Amino acid sequence: MAGTCDGFAGAADTDALIADINDSGADIVLVALGVPMQENWLHAHAHRLDAPLTLAVGALFDFLAGRVARAPKLVRRAKMEWVWRLAQEPRRLAKRYLAGNLSFLAHAGLTLLRRKSFADVQRRFLDVTISASALLALSPVLAVTALAIKADSRGPVLFRQTRVGKNGKTFTMFKLRSMTTDAEARRDELFASSDREGICFKSRTDPRVTRVGRFIRRASLDELPQFLNVLRGEMALVGPRPALPCEVEAYSARALRRLEVKPGITGVWQVSGRANIGFDQMVEMDLSYAASRTLLVDLFLMLRTFQAVFGGRGAY
Repeated sequence: MAGTCDGFAGAADTDALIADINDSGADIVLVALGVPMQENWLHAHAHRLDAPLTLAVGALFDFLAGRVARAPKLVRRAKMEWVWRLAQEPRRLAKRYLAGNLSFLAHAGLTLLRRKSFADVQRRFLDVTISASALLALSPVLAVTALAIKADSRGPVLFRQTRVGKNGKTFTMFKLRSMTTDAEARRDELFASSDREGICFKSRTDPRVTRVGRFIRRASLDELPQFLNVLRGEMALVGPRPALPCEVEAYSARALRRLEVKPGITGVWQVSGRANIGFDQMVEMDLSYAASRTLLVDLFLMLRTFQAVFGGRGAY
């Protein structure tokens, strides 16, 4: 402990208090004046403190001293300790937790909407509406396909794979399994047989693809679970295809710009020949889309997707 100070008379002279804190050599300054005084104090004065870390800690000292009991671990794990504290001190904390938290959430939501363009809001609304409707309408198709996959080969129906999304953030992408369960382990040994130019592997005669897998790839049924990724906000209906981490490691600086846009189920590359398009050409398509995308372009690409699915060009 480099030093302590009460938040009443001891903090009355702000300049003297800040000088004492800096003279103490403290690396961490904990401020427990109560909400919102502690946040306001740090907002006004943290830049004058030499300590690299400053924290508003609320009731931390009461917890450490044993004056206030912590909630049971189960309640804490559920992120519901505020309910426990509200039950202990309803008069003091009702305004903060009930009125204050709702006010904060509303303010944060409005701020987020102001930062987003109207087109982004429209695009997200379209993503959620179409994805939810598609999953509901296609649920019988998904069920029949799942039974066919299970009957054809051993292994799970759903295939999960780590992909790279917007700004390089990784996520788990869902697909219906179209390959044998050892497909990931065999990828490197088959890479030389790729029919596609560039760093992305694709082979028309890939031995890992099952009998049912060839059909659902040809019909693009394996992509249907990605509507779940859209609902979770990890993907969009329209955008560049999400890449594998090993592919991104080999990206040039120009190719990395693909990651500035949320990946999509369909897009320019997907409706223009898919695996028949080389990697470099795909990058240029994606960058062109990112620079000029509009809601009208997205709708046009969605309509083109039906033609691409029925045509099946590059789907293997």
